[in-house]
Amino acid sequence: MTIGTTFSIRAAALSFAFLVAVPLLARDSTDIIVMKNGDRLTGEVKGLDEGVLYVSMSYILGTSSLDWSKVARLESKQLFIIRTEDGTVYKGALNTAEGGRPVKIEVVETPEREVATINRSQIVEMAETSDRFWQRFNGQVSFGTTYSKGNETTQYSLSSQTEYLRERWSAAASLSSNLSSSTGATASTRNDLALEANHLLPWKNYFYAGLGDFLQSSVQGIQLETSVGAGIGRYFKNTNRTKISLLGGFAWQNTNYQQSKVMAGTQNLAAALIAADVKLFRFDKTNLDLGAIVFPVLSDPGRVKFNTNIAYYIKITSNLKWNISLYGNWDNQPPPHFVGSDYGTSSGVSWTFGMK
Repeated sequence: MTIGTTFSIRAAALSFAFLVAVPLLARDSTDIIVMKNGDRLTGEVKGLDEGVLYVSMSYILGTSSLDWSKVARLESKQLFIIRTEDGTVYKGALNTAEGGRPVKIEVVETPEREVATINRSQIVEMAETSDRFWQRFNGQVSFGTTYSKGNETTQYSLSSQTEYLRERWSAAASLSSNLSSSTGATASTRNDLALEANHLLPWKNYFYAGLGDFLQSSVQGIQLETSVGAGIGRYFKNTNRTKISLLGGFAWQNTNYQQSKVMAGTQNLAAALIAADVKLFRFDKTNLDLGAIVFPVLSDPGRVKFNTNIAYYIKITSNLKWNISLYGNWDNQPPPHFVGSDYGTSSGVSWTFGMK
């Protein structure tokens, strides 16, 4: 993959991210939110994620972030997708149940008009539904750069994440791209495009998922490594502060190595798949995302491949965050004369769009 191709990938990712972030027509701001201290707000509830209730009000610029644990009442005629700690999914309008502790939310499901009552503390995710395709996307774009005049060194990183959420399934795409160049040295690049789709199973907190990953690493001499896998997973922790899931299954890998040094050719491997995802967050301040995939190669016993992406975010403003991230991929038995690892860190700013 040439550097020109690398720039094309970055440009395409940014164009897509900004396209889905184009402001769309908002609905009427008639939702009612009452806080435990008695404050009463009227606006448009955008959704709930990571313990934060996002609300847009006509008299305040931007989206406001409210601590979900401090909300006493919530009323909205808008339809939402609601997910609870045990994995149950509801679709309907919201209304606070009268009296009683803990505070409960009534979900009026349509078209049957059945009413389901849920403890507020059990709700971990909530998103507006819409007939408009583009309004169902959420995500963020991150960018960082470093320049040193002494040896004319330039480094920069770009990452983009986009999620499409429906009642019982979701699809997501993420891009991680890094480039480092300096005078007298060959530029090094790493690009990783990951695709994922999952669907909830009838058993609570269980799901099945399909994964696709496309990796290019000049450090490891990988022109293109394509990984496709599927498996069954489970949410071990799913609250307003923590999400932990584990997926197990099988995968196939096709790796095309650069042939400038050695005739490595193309490798096809069958592997087991173990994927872990951990998300930790604190109200409207910080959050940590950790994703890791292990590929024990079945067709080449003793060989193991490992990929990881870790990011830590600190909020600056409503939609702007500072982040530091770690990326890496390892192969304990690479072809002769090829490097078995590629890893690094980067920092920059992140901009979120969609529900947030």
